Amino acid sequence: MDNNSIILTVGGVLLGLIIGFIIAKMLEKNKASKLIRDAKRSASNILKEANTEGESIKKDKILQAKEKFIELKSEHEKVILSRDKKIAEAEKRIRDKESQISSELSKNKKLNATLEAKQKDYSYRLDVLDKKQEALDKLHKSQVQQLEVISSLSAEEAKEQLVESLKGEAKNDAMSYIQGALEEAKLTAEQDAKKIIINTIQRIGTEEAVDNCVSVFNIESDDVKGRIIGREGRNIRAIEAATGVEIIVDDTPEAIILSCFDSVRREIARLSLHKLVTDGRIHPARIEEVVKKTQKQIEQEIIEVGKRTVIDLGIHNLHPELIKMVGRMKYRSSYGQNLLQHSREVAKLCGVMAAELGLNPKLAKRAGLLHDIGKVPDAEADMETPHAILGMQWAEKYNEKDDVCNAIGAHHDEIEMKSLLAPIVQVCDAISGARPGARRQVLDSYIQRLKDLEDIAFGFQGVKKAYAIQAGRELRVIVESEKVDDQKAAELSFSISQKVQTDMTYPGQVKVTVIRETRAVNIAK
Repeated sequence: MDNNSIILTVGGVLLGLIIGFIIAKMLEKNKASKLIRDAKRSASNILKEANTEGESIKKDKILQAKEKFIELKSEHEKVILSRDKKIAEAEKRIRDKESQISSELSKNKKLNATLEAKQKDYSYRLDVLDKKQEALDKLHKSQVQQLEVISSLSAEEAKEQLVESLKGEAKNDAMSYIQGALEEAKLTAEQDAKKIIINTIQRIGTEEAVDNCVSVFNIESDDVKGRIIGREGRNIRAIEAATGVEIIVDDTPEAIILSCFDSVRREIARLSLHKLVTDGRIHPARIEEVVKKTQKQIEQEIIEVGKRTVIDLGIHNLHPELIKMVGRMKYRSSYGQNLLQHSREVAKLCGVMAAELGLNPKLAKRAGLLHDIGKVPDAEADMETPHAILGMQWAEKYNEKDDVCNAIGAHHDEIEMKSLLAPIVQVCDAISGARPGARRQVLDSYIQRLKDLEDIAFGFQGVKKAYAIQAGRELRVIVESEKVDDQKAAELSFSISQKVQTDMTYPGQVKVTVIRETRAVNIAK
């Protein structure tokens, strides 16, 4: 191929490319113009639709605004109408009140006029009465003067004679009336008193509460007896030493007898035995631990018994110490009669009798419950004071009322009775003690003899505990090993026996046993 043909070919290709480019540009331009026309057409359509929708929304909003305006206008008109109505009603009430006030003013004017007329009339009448009174006084004086001239006595002398004669007549009448009243009272007083006492006794029903000096501890089997006795009797000796109660283990099946005149000791021993038997561990150290815990339990129970008693009787605001004393009465007896049961009975009797006589039954119950608190002394020194005086002193100490204190102190005639509560408490105490079977007279002297035995032992130095057992036939004395050696223990036993022999009167003989125990305790850490 020559050069010319190549040039022609290249020129043709270039020409074709140029023409194709021109044609492509023209096609692209036509397409862009078409797109522009389509966009303008769609924009005009959108504008037309927006104008149409805006017109419709505008019309709706205008309609809503008109409706809201009409609604607000109607509500405003209603408010205005209600206000107008209220104003009209208020104006009407004001007009009514004005008319009422004007009518009342007219009535008041008429009343004032009437009162002024009556006042003038009364003042006129007073003047007339004053004048008449002056005339009467003058006439009375003249008559008195004429009477003095006729009787040759002055007015004062005549008055004295008249008074003397009236005094004599009144005195005679009064004496005759008093004599008749006394005779009638003598005839009816005894009958009424018996009626009140009988009604009181009939309305109070209580059990006969006679305390014994022996308690029976029931056990499941006789095998337990051997465990309670212990090896060579060490357990039973430990129980007796810790509680001061004599434990009698005999052939009685399934029972152990606890003997002691002090019911508190018996109860501590009974509860301790129950705990030991239930637990199963019975040895001297465990016995002492259980007895100490039981003593604390009994002290708490005493407080609970006192609280229940005062609540049952309806007695309020009683001092805690007095409540404790009331609880301690449960474990004391008077001539065999349980002291708490006796005091409750006396309190109920006093309340009923006070109500029959028109007195304060609550105060009478209070005095009846507390009348024997002196029988539960805290210390040995208090036992020398009569129980009525000691109870009165305690009641005064704990701010009881004067009537209650006097009733407590005077119920055995140690002091003078100053209120009506005192004879009521005295009578009710006698009623409670005089019930058939209520008391056992021999028991009190027996208990006193046992206490005297223990007091003799406590009078010697080195004595830690002392228990009268076996109905007073044995005095068991526990001494402090640091202060009393073996030789002094023997001397102490002889001295106590000689003191008992010289100071007391008793049947048979009294065995004095002095126990000295030495313990060595160490702690392994």
